[in-house]
Amino acid sequence: MAIKKKVLTALTALVVAGGTAVGVGAAEAATYPNPGVVTGSINVHDPGIVKKPDGTYLIAHTGNNIVLKTSTDRTAFKDAGVAFPSGASWTTSYTGGSANLWAPDISYRNGKYWMYYSASTFGSNHSAIFLATSTTGASGSWTNQGLVIESKTSDNFNAIDPNLYVDPSGNWWLSLGSFWTGIKQVQLNASTGLRLNTTIRSLAGRGGGAIEAPFLFRHGSYYYLFVSFDTCCQGAASTYRIMVGRSTSVNGPFVDKNGTAMTSSGGTEILAGHGSYHGPGGQSVFTDSDADVLVYHYYADNGAARLGINLLGYDSSGWPYVY
Repeated sequence: MAIKKKVLTALTALVVAGGTAVGVGAAEAATYPNPGVVTGSINVHDPGIVKKPDGTYLIAHTGNNIVLKTSTDRTAFKDAGVAFPSGASWTTSYTGGSANLWAPDISYRNGKYWMYYSASTFGSNHSAIFLATSTTGASGSWTNQGLVIESKTSDNFNAIDPNLYVDPSGNWWLSLGSFWTGIKQVQLNASTGLRLNTTIRSLAGRGGGAIEAPFLFRHGSYYYLFVSFDTCCQGAASTYRIMVGRSTSVNGPFVDKNGTAMTSSGGTEILAGHGSYHGPGGQSVFTDSDADVLVYHYYADNGAARLGINLLGYDSSGWPYVY
């Protein structure tokens, strides 16, 4: 796969490649960085991550009954069972009987963990997003809180790939979507975590093309909408890439670096396949003690899905870049 290029517009920035930090001047092209070093159980797809109150990390990711992993240092990861060891019978009418549940989004608020996750089958928009909560995040501790939103084959959107964002005023928003008419947003009840009203906003779209995995994140005065473009789930042939737009409002409109609306196929690429790292996407972002952190999956040359972790910086105009 051709190595993609980008230009950093900050006066200086760091690009970390192969574990070496290199100073990069303004307008000097740099290849995308390789994932940071991670070890242990790193077979991951669509990772959601939360830093727990004790300083350790919990990842939930796509797999049978939602797979869990933990780390004490954001580098070494170990298996921690599954969220629903007895199965999730309430999802099977959407999964065709499969236990495979997708793209969990996990956060810690009000003394407990909130996990939104998807139930569907590949290529279908007969889909649903459910909520589960836990006081510990541990395997078997998750309680089903019910259906948040569903889509039927007659709908023009696909209710998968959820992401919860709580704005500075305490309003809860769920971003979601894959293909069809793109990325949507609904408001949630801050007490229950379930849907507040019937309003559905459009945040981004590619005219029916490949866009999914929204993640909304605030830095400074901007709300950034991260999405994945192009083809997932094809092993080393995957063309997933991570794109971003921003807005001064949690509800948009979001535009890319060129000013193109994300509802009109806009998006600024910040990470794409290069070398032996194929199809990065399915991303989450969180603020850690050292930096904002981008967590995603990519595919190795042998087609295996792997955990990717990098840091995010921001150029002089406030646009994020990966290092």
